[in-house]
Amino acid sequence: MKVLVAKNRDAMGQYSGNRGADLLAAAIDRYGFATLLVATGSSQFEVLANLVASTKVDWSKVDAFHLDEYIGVSREHPASFCGYLEERFVKRVPLRSFHYLDGTKSAAEVAREASEKILDRRIDVAMVGIGENGHLAFNDPPANFVTEEPYIIVDLDEACRRQQVGEGWFATLDDVPRQAISMSIRQIMKAENIICSVPDARKALAVKNSVEEPVSPKIPASILQQHPRVELVIDDAAASLLSDVTLTRVTRV
Repeated sequence: MKVLVAKNRDAMGQYSGNRGADLLAAAIDRYGFATLLVATGSSQFEVLANLVASTKVDWSKVDAFHLDEYIGVSREHPASFCGYLEERFVKRVPLRSFHYLDGTKSAAEVAREASEKILDRRIDVAMVGIGENGHLAFNDPPANFVTEEPYIIVDLDEACRRQQVGEGWFATLDDVPRQAISMSIRQIMKAENIICSVPDARKALAVKNSVEEPVSPKIPASILQQHPRVELVIDDAAASLLSDVTLTRVTRV
């Protein structure tokens, strides 16, 4: 795991967006097309803004997949990840294809269909984040590190649901769904390159645990330590709890 520290959210987003564009362009040059995984949430605002602004990528040669979605939430809901990605990504670049997860349909059927679409595909770039509870996509602790299913139905823990309220996506805890469709840990780890962007002090403990604690389902994002090409891009606030030993190994961007 390579840890990169930016001075603020804007610098983090600029690096991650540009790095993602470079990797996609390289994949297109090599294979003729590229496949991208796209995350959502407040941590990805600046990342996606910089990614879609890049002129390096021939988006007509990019297929993209949605990481996760709440069960029972329609695209029109302010918290819908389908709506989020449509407005911030899909409408802004001429993708060859984008594969949504429809939270209003049968969750089992949506997970099955999405799994069939992505199964055996090469994933060139995964743009992900880490939750306050250390989750990766919606794989809350203790995460399933074993399943080979690309998409699974998961239960959302209270810490995750409280984060959604804190970020303003839902008015109350009771409004937050208790289940979601999520890409599995093993499927995310199949990506050739992972760019994990994490800003803000409220995620500093999750970052510290993910980087410095042993790999464990209790800290889902700790699995990233085992990926050969992952860049964890954080800002100074998110880096605030890292040990002095870790800080000697980070790269400033």
